[in-house]
Amino acid sequence: MNYLDKVLPEECAVKLGAKAKARRLSAGWKRATLAERAGVTEASLKRFEQTGQASLELVLRVALSLGRLAEFEGLLEPPPAQSMDELDRQLNRPLPKRGVR
Repeated sequence: MNYLDKVLPEECAVKLGAKAKARRLSAGWKRATLAERAGVTEASLKRFEQTGQASLELVLRVALSLGRLAEFEGLLEPPPAQSMDELDRQLNRPLPKRGVR
């Protein structure tokens, strides 16, 4: 278990909001400017920056406006295969339609 396994979702959300604010400020933008560019309300952006609370859509819109959307594409990717057999199974096995537990 590494450090990131111990971070609570709430802590991660607060850090993400703070990072978005830092990126906005480093770009020299007012909150109103980023809100307009992202197509979100200024109040929603303020709540995200201060508390981390936001919809996924808002977070993605803000990331797009800050030029960081591509970083989200790698989220939730399966772990890399550890062998050729495992890679073959990953590539050729159809995903189940639902979970078993």
